[in-house]
Amino acid sequence: MKTLDKLILALICTFLCTACEKNVVEYPATPISDETTAQFQLHYMVPVTSGTVNNINKVELNGALLANETAPLATYNFIPSGAVGKFYATNPGTVNLKLYRGPASSLTLAYDRDFDLPAGKYNVIVHDFDMPPVIVKNEVPYPTVVTEHTGTTAWVKFYNFLYETPGVPTPLRLQYQFQYITDNETGEKSEWADLGNAVSFGEATGWEPVTVNKTVEISAGTARIDYRIRLIGEDGSDQGSLIVQNAAGNIVNYSDWWNAAIGRVYHHMLAGYRVATPTSSVRVATAL
Repeated sequence: MKTLDKLILALICTFLCTACEKNVVEYPATPISDETTAQFQLHYMVPVTSGTVNNINKVELNGALLANETAPLATYNFIPSGAVGKFYATNPGTVNLKLYRGPASSLTLAYDRDFDLPAGKYNVIVHDFDMPPVIVKNEVPYPTVVTEHTGTTAWVKFYNFLYETPGVPTPLRLQYQFQYITDNETGEKSEWADLGNAVSFGEATGWEPVTVNKTVEISAGTARIDYRIRLIGEDGSDQGSLIVQNAAGNIVNYSDWWNAAIGRVYHHMLAGYRVATPTSSVRVATAL
């Protein structure tokens, strides 16, 4: 009996070893270095009407397909999408970007531009079909805070891609400001605080901290943050609120709010026309 037990055990071990050898899971990948590889996310901030008619249904980089109608680049959005922290990778240097609009059966070339893309991580923002994209450094590693219990911070980078009229970028220097609820029982709010420095068209702040005072103690932590935009003069003085046209056609002071989660990192991109349609607003994308 002992001999039989040993034989059965040996057969089982042999079977398991053979099964493991036949089911080895591999994840082939190419190592990428920020020092030798250009990595980028592509943002579509041209002031056009939202909708499928203006979606980019084919994207090519150096003649290679990056995206098509199965995962289009929608207006005021970015690719690669579907998860945070994704980048396309290519060799640094001069690259060619082509964007096509329209249905897959009759695509129209909307953008064809050569530009330099350095090694490292970048956000490539197409804001005018007749202009080169703006290249903004995507600073990594992203900011983090380690605490004993829970954090109170998210980070936001504000971009100014506001247009006055077709082909005319705004000449205004814009100061993004935020305000948060300090007491969730009374609704009392903080004073307005600057989010980084004022930025001109095509510029962005760094990753700037905003305070997240979560409403549920035992939770990952999300809270509302209010935002406004101030005009900054050449002498650095506050010239008042940014005036924009809203969706109803009224001229109002710009204001908006977005939820932020503790530890998250966000892009806030202002795009569209200031006093025309399509109207301007901040578009938010999660970086981390």
